[in-house]
Amino acid sequence: MPIAGRKVLLMVTGGIAAYKALELIRLLRTEGCGVTAVLSHNAAHFVTPLALQALAENRVYSDLFSLTDESEMGHIQLSRAADLLVVAPASADILAKMAAGLADDLASTLLLATDKRVLVAPAMNVRMWLHPATQANMARLAERGVAVVGPDEGAMACNEYGPGRLAEPPAILAAIMRLLDAAKPLAGRHALVTSGPTHEPIDPVRYIANRSSGRQGHAIAAALAELGARVTLVSGPVALADPPGVEVRRVETAEEMLAATEAALPADVAVFAAAVADWRVAGAAGQKIKKVPGAAPPRLELVPNPDILATISKPGPRRPRLVIGFAAETEEVRRNAEAKRARKGCDWIVANDVSPATGIMGGAENAVLLVTAQGIEDWPRMPKRDVARRLAERIAEALA
Repeated sequence: MPIAGRKVLLMVTGGIAAYKALELIRLLRTEGCGVTAVLSHNAAHFVTPLALQALAENRVYSDLFSLTDESEMGHIQLSRAADLLVVAPASADILAKMAAGLADDLASTLLLATDKRVLVAPAMNVRMWLHPATQANMARLAERGVAVVGPDEGAMACNEYGPGRLAEPPAILAAIMRLLDAAKPLAGRHALVTSGPTHEPIDPVRYIANRSSGRQGHAIAAALAELGARVTLVSGPVALADPPGVEVRRVETAEEMLAATEAALPADVAVFAAAVADWRVAGAAGQKIKKVPGAAPPRLELVPNPDILATISKPGPRRPRLVIGFAAETEEVRRNAEAKRARKGCDWIVANDVSPATGIMGGAENAVLLVTAQGIEDWPRMPKRDVARRLAERIAEALA
């Protein structure tokens, strides 16, 4: 099923056709699509929040200034958590607000704040639909890339006949499926992602590691899967759930990560987000090293770990078309990242400042530089999930 696991934010606006939103939700849920509904105050005269919630199995939102909603999930995030925004029925009023860029209620604010595709299913009186103002608004929305399904022609509740009827729910479902399928530019591609730290044993109970949480790498794997890629995630030890729709291969050490990475090839793109330990202990003890009173601490001899990024970046038939490394730096981030890209032979470097004051290592946000042969892009600080989505979109463009 092409839309199983995808998320639709459904905005139900005023009009007698609002009752058809219930059938649309049922069809979407039958296809395995997640639905969150936003009910306008006018639409609440025709359909109840309880009915929408019962079918969507998700909370229904309606108030722009709800303190509870804003503390739990701000309206900006609500719009960006979805794969597609659908307005059905779309009244003349909401279409006018969209065309003018107004944001005076929850639905119009979500539509102005989103960075995702929008589909509208207009429904209104025939004279309202044919009015030059509505037609001008539709032309403006089309220029901005807003997709449209309907309206149909037929008898209306106002006893008039003509164009303006809401498209039937199966037709709206088909339009949604086409848009969501088109939103998978990485379909047919294989993406390899590494994530998390590695643990290099000192003895059976002690190890050398770092502070990586794996959040960024796991988010990248999820974002690539959302764009349709078949994703293999090679993960060091993390306390994170597996990203949905992703094959996960768990490892402990750098040597194990290299072996799992090579076994996952070939791939179209490889993203090395793992924070691999640079060294391991030579001859790790087979038994726990005992602390002997009065004795000096044991001396640990460190030897280099394999360089996974440089190994996979070497020219050859199994080299991915696009190889992306990460550079976690605490100083001279730009200069060190450029030098690392040249030294490793990879195509891109995603660099960040992981100094303790930034809170990035192990945190929920990131601020990165994307270093390519064409130059350096300085991305603003944002949630790691948004960094992942932006990187996934850039990968899709590069592989197109």
